[in-house]
Amino acid sequence: MRALRWHGKHDVRCDTVPDPAIEDSRDAIVRVTTCAICGSDLHLYDGFMPTMEHGDILGHEFMGEVVEVGRDNHALKVGERVVVPFTIICGECDQCRRGNFSLCERTNRNRAKAEKVFGHTTAGLFGYSHITGGYPGGQAEYVRVPFADRTHVKVPEGLTDEQALFLGDIFPTGWQAAVQCEIEPSDTVAIWGAGPVGQMAVRSAVILGAKQVIVIDRVPERLAMASAGGAITINFDEESVIERLKDLTNAKGPEKCIDAVGLEAHVGRSFDSVYDRVKQAVMLETDRPHVLREMIYVCRPAGTLSIPGVYGGLLDKIPFGAAMNKGLTFRMGQTHVNRWTDDLLRRIQEGQIDPSFVITHTVPLEEGPAMYKAFRNKEDGCIKVVLKP
Repeated sequence: MRALRWHGKHDVRCDTVPDPAIEDSRDAIVRVTTCAICGSDLHLYDGFMPTMEHGDILGHEFMGEVVEVGRDNHALKVGERVVVPFTIICGECDQCRRGNFSLCERTNRNRAKAEKVFGHTTAGLFGYSHITGGYPGGQAEYVRVPFADRTHVKVPEGLTDEQALFLGDIFPTGWQAAVQCEIEPSDTVAIWGAGPVGQMAVRSAVILGAKQVIVIDRVPERLAMASAGGAITINFDEESVIERLKDLTNAKGPEKCIDAVGLEAHVGRSFDSVYDRVKQAVMLETDRPHVLREMIYVCRPAGTLSIPGVYGGLLDKIPFGAAMNKGLTFRMGQTHVNRWTDDLLRRIQEGQIDPSFVITHTVPLEEGPAMYKAFRNKEDGCIKVVLKP
């Protein structure tokens, strides 16, 4: 089969690799009909995530048709359409029973690596380094899905791939980011980053009833898409984020702040941006946390910071004293996808939202390497890339 593989920083290739096979009785093999490049994949592309290995198959946002099932997998049948969440879940451990699916205690087959770095294991993830299990991803013609009797979302008749695909990651990620804010009707929600997750967070905050939603970015196409979804926009290249937020909130600051950027914040020539790039260049810092610093500074006292953006390692110069003295609440983590999918699937079917609005490019799998570059460099108005194996 053909698959997109990581061969090092900025080196993604479409290679021929062996087809996957059933390895466990709960497995399924899925023929991928549609997959996507996620913003989180760019952290791999840029070489910021540790424990990637030469030849790893990428991709954690995919769906398709079941073509084979293990003998103990009674939940799926050959021919069914499924979206595969990026979080691999057993459905039986303490964390799964609590609905904390991204913290599944059983699915990370490299749990010793995770425990050494994080103190405890997290769930296994598709196509996202060996610290999360080293599972081959879904930017491929076929994929083996472990624990497939629980790690799936069945797609009902009447929905296109494009409508259903994002149930595997960015839609529930944006939704969880907004839900973690516990939005009240009087709240202002400020969202840093108008990429795919930020766009889903905008729509989620609007659906959940925020008084006003504000998005901070600098890419015109992304700001225009956020505005179409109901957000007030701030272009940080053209105006002061701090001053504009003061104007929009009567100097009180937003009650809820969402970091939909993560470890690769781009903030031009601000002092802390230069500082982070220098520290990163000499390997004294892994992540660029400008957004976190700014959110802590502008958030209204007793407010909430929700962090769906991915961070990989060590952060420097975080104003934790400000966060403590302002009484801020931090809520963060990888997405508990299956906690949200029943509700979100219903909302799609009822017409509340069509997540396919975010798609700007649809290309064959073989064009994936070029689209990684275009997505990273924000070329040709690229916001969300869908691949067709």
